[in-house]
This record gives sequence, C-alpha cells and structure tokens, in this order.
Amino acid sequence: MPSLMIQGCTSDAGKSTITAALCRLLMRRGIAVAPFKPQNMALNSAVSADGGEIGRAQAVQAQACGLAPHSDMNPVLLKPAGAARAQVIVQGRLLGNLDQLDYRDYKARTRAAVFESWRRLARQYDWVLVEGAGSPAEVNLRAGDIANMGFAEEADCPVWLVADIDRGGVFAHLLGTLACLSASEQARVRGFIINRFRGDPALLQDGLDWLEAQTGKPVLAVVPFVQDLDIAAEDALPRAPASGAADAGLRIVIATLPYIANHTDFEPLRRNPGVHCSYARPGQPLPPCDLLILPGSKNTIADLASLRAWGWDAQIARHLRYGGKLIGICGGYQMLGETIADPQGMESDVNMAKGLGLIPMDTVLAGSKTLRQRHGHLLAGGSPVSGYEIHLGQSTLNADWPPLMALKADGAEPEQHGVLSPDGQIAGTYLHGLFDTPAALAELLHWAGWQGSTTRLPATAELLERELDRLADTLEAALDWSRAAAAGLALPAG
Repeated sequence: MPSLMIQGCTSDAGKSTITAALCRLLMRRGIAVAPFKPQNMALNSAVSADGGEIGRAQAVQAQACGLAPHSDMNPVLLKPAGAARAQVIVQGRLLGNLDQLDYRDYKARTRAAVFESWRRLARQYDWVLVEGAGSPAEVNLRAGDIANMGFAEEADCPVWLVADIDRGGVFAHLLGTLACLSASEQARVRGFIINRFRGDPALLQDGLDWLEAQTGKPVLAVVPFVQDLDIAAEDALPRAPASGAADAGLRIVIATLPYIANHTDFEPLRRNPGVHCSYARPGQPLPPCDLLILPGSKNTIADLASLRAWGWDAQIARHLRYGGKLIGICGGYQMLGETIADPQGMESDVNMAKGLGLIPMDTVLAGSKTLRQRHGHLLAGGSPVSGYEIHLGQSTLNADWPPLMALKADGAEPEQHGVLSPDGQIAGTYLHGLFDTPAALAELLHWAGWQGSTTRLPATAELLERELDRLADTLEAALDWSRAAAAGLALPAG
C-alpha cells in the first residue's frame, strides 16, 4: 500500500501545505493520489461529497488531488468545545463528546476507523499521502497513538519530518524530535524538509551538512518562504488578521469568540483591497465598523456568555442604533435569536440560554447534525451562492421575516433559507461559504454600504487552484527527487 507520511516538529510547521503540494505534484504526473489525516483537531471543517464532516485542510488537499473530499480522508476529527470537552467525528459522523465517551471504547473505535479508511483509500489510489498531527515528540500522547508514529509503525510507511525555519531553532527542532522517538521510529524517518526559508540557500549549507552528519538522514528540500500564500490555515486564525487600508471604503469587524469555527468563511473579505477587515480582540471593545459579523462557534452558549461578559451585547445594540449592518453565520446566527436550548448537553452543560433577541427565533441543539452541500441565490439581487451547512439542532422563526436566500441540495427542490430583518440591517444564515462567489460577495458588501467593485476578484475555488499550483511549483523546484525516491517516494519515470 504505497503511503508516505508527512510529520512535523511542531504544530503549524507546514505539514498541511507540504502534503497539499505533494498531492498536486503527483496528480500532475498522472498518478491517482489521495490525502489522508488519521486524526485531526480543528475547528475549521468541511462537508465531504459523501455527506460527512472532515477537517478543512483535507478538503483543500483533496482539491489538490483533483478529487471531491471524502470522509475517509480524515476518519477522526476532534472539535474542541471546552476545557475538557471535544466533539468526536468518526468517518464523517458525530460519535459524541469526548468527556461523555468511555475512553477505552473511544480508542478502540477510532483506531479501527482509521485503518479501515486508510485501507479503503489504498485500494482505490496509487498513492496515499498521510499528514500527521501536532508533533510525534509529544511523549505524553504516545500510548495508543493513531495520529503520528503509532499510525506509521502499524501502517509500515516512511516518514518525512518538516520543520519551520522561519520560527528559528530549526536544527534543534529536528534533532530534538528525533531524540524523543524510539529506535524503530527514528529509522522510519527517511528525510527532512526545511520549510519557509528566506534568503540565500548557500548560507544554510553548513547547517545542512552538520544535520546530515549528526542524524545520517538527508535533507530532501529547503522550501522557500512563499510570499502571501493564500491558503487558509488549518485551524489557527491568520497571523496578520487585519487587511486592507485603515481608511478603506468599508470597515468590517469579525467578533473573535473563544470557540470561533470556520473562520475560513472570511478569507474573501480579507482579499478585497477596498475593504478593511479585522478580527476584534477577545475581551476588548468592538472597533467601530460598517459591518459586524458574528461567526460560527463550536460552543454557542459558552461563546454567547463570553460575548455578554465582555459587554459586546450592548456594543452590538449601539452598532445597530447607529445604522450598522450585522450578519450572523451558523452559531452566530443562533446567538441572534431569542433562546438557545441544549437539553442533551450536545455542546455545553447549560440547558437553556437567552439569545441577543435580535431575531424572533428559537434554536434547539438536539438530534442529528446537519451536514449538506447547498447552492442557490440571494433573494434581494439574485446573486448565486454556494457552500455547506454544518450545525447541530434546528432554528424556528417565530415571525414572518423575509428569507435571505433560496437554497437547494443536489436533487432537491429549492427552499427559503436564513433571514433578513424587515429594516434590512440584520442577516442570518447557516451557510458557510457565503462570500465565496464574487457576485454574492459584491451584493453583500454593497448591502453593507460599500461602493466599490469586486469584478477582478476570483471565486474562492479558482483562487485556491492558482495557489495550489504556485505552492507545488515551489516545492517541485526545491525537492531533490533522487533523494525523495530513496526516502520512500519512488515514482514512475516521466
């Protein structure tokens, strides 16, 4: 079963992007390749073609392979929802909360799911490129590991270790990580990738020679820092969250809540040079803006409590009194209603919470999780929209407010979705990807008061294609292919 695993010395070392670049390089050579991450912990997720939920990074990697995402590509997804609580998604479906599951049963079920999914992919594709999680040097997590070396050992696949030189200490990261591994795990590491290097590679050569002499392992690539790479982070918020000029024609603020989820929704806003888009700092006053966005949340009731504790409820009311626009997406949409009930403890231990009361709507977090791809159009201007829904529970509107859009799933009839307040100030929706199509982005920005144009901005999917090619070109130029073949990635000639 031809597999190669990309592990990292740290979180955010570049495992996801290196894996995506390798996926694109193999796909270009006509090789049927699929991505795989045994276990992911992330709040950015996507709906797969088979109606499951997987990490957002694996959906990006699937696109790099020219594939629709599938739940087998990320069989275990953990979505943190509290200090000791995480929602567990297994092969695309909600299993339960980690603090409510029997730990031994959880480990047995997830391990079985991981290897079942990997074997299924390996039977369908020529290669499976596997991404690790965090770092294999986390010795406290070694028992029963399925995310890093535990998987690699049982699957008997070679490992490439990635380190981020932009952070500093790259040689210590690589050498120290090896030192934390067992002898058999050390032997499984077949080479290193040094990621995000700035400057003249000749200045690094003495260090590379030293590293290879110390470890007996080759440096497979020194990958240059890719300037302004526009591929959303797997989980963390952007390192430089503010975008656009401070005096731009439209000011947008995204409320940063403790359990913010799917912040990738807002990347199209950040790309628009005529818009100043920023994330409000937790606990600090909301900056003045034209459009305020309440994002998705993995623990809606807890985030609503934080919002109130910071005084943001009063600031939101003031924002509306002065004519500002407000959008709630997914969990943020639920917060705008009158009540949120969680009778089964799906997200928190609070059974009932009072919402902000800005939409006449009640939400109950119970039953199965809604997971579906959707497409349709905004009702005001007819602009096409597409995206996906990932949410617990259902919301019931208690007044005759106009819908925001008409949506349908494949093979289904269109249905009205979301709300737009009668005064036109407040919009709410469960749709992730609301801003991904240029026409919908333009219509919503104009609704918020912007007078500019978005015609030169590509759709999100088109932009991602361009960025994946740029990333793959960079890795292809940096990778020593003869060393790569000896380190476990032997490909057909051509």
